[in-house]
Amino acid sequence: MAAPAAPARNFSFEFFPPKTPEGVERLRATRKQLAQLNPTFFSVTYGAGGTTREGTLATVLEIRGEGHHGAPHLSCVASTRASLREVIAEYKGHGIRHIVALRGDLPSGLATSGELRYASELVRLIREETGDWFRVEVACYPEYHPQARRPQQDLAAFKAKIDAGADGAITQYFYNADAYFHFVDQARGLGISVPIVPGVMPINNFSQLARFSDACGAEIPRWMRLKLEGFADDTASIKAFGLDVVTELCARLLAGGAPGLHFYTLNQAGPTSTIWHRLGL
Repeated sequence: MAAPAAPARNFSFEFFPPKTPEGVERLRATRKQLAQLNPTFFSVTYGAGGTTREGTLATVLEIRGEGHHGAPHLSCVASTRASLREVIAEYKGHGIRHIVALRGDLPSGLATSGELRYASELVRLIREETGDWFRVEVACYPEYHPQARRPQQDLAAFKAKIDAGADGAITQYFYNADAYFHFVDQARGLGISVPIVPGVMPINNFSQLARFSDACGAEIPRWMRLKLEGFADDTASIKAFGLDVVTELCARLLAGGAPGLHFYTLNQAGPTSTIWHRLGL
């Protein structure tokens, strides 16, 4: 039995594993609200070096127990091949059929990147261990990976992940639709034919967004940054402006042929569901 194929349009929501009992309850309430939108799947992040391994699996199994499709992330940085084989076998043993394979970020204070340096090596390991059991998604970067010296280098790294056996890709978030369309055109030019789903980050808190963006290399366009800074502590205006900007971005992406949307929810239902309803999905 092959892993599930992607539907025509792929809408998904991403969570992180909660660290406290209160967080677990909050995420259950968030999932209940977002499940009404009938997404293709919920994905659950995986901490650097496997720091959330148990929490990631527990959250995915709970999602599945609620009757939904759950996809755990797996990152290879700061991990051994043996420990990764163990996690892959554990996911398969639980009947999980979908995985998001990432390099991941090096945990702070750690000098070595582990036995696998690139996500393409992780995809290859997953295929060696389990054949076509899993549907494998990987990450890609419309504004290019912050550690890539040249755009061509980043595109080559993306192609290596697809050539290793990835079935689809989810992008880093961005606020410039042209960057996405240009990246997809370049990927298609290299013979990459898998679905490339845009990652969407709703805007709820400007200082948090600025911190994330500086860390991951996602650009907040100057006009947006100045406008958001101008709102200062006026959270209602930040949220209203954020909803307008992100809804317009999503509408343009879908109209331009994007094969779906992947929402980075930060374990909150409100912004994502509002954008969803505004889009008429």
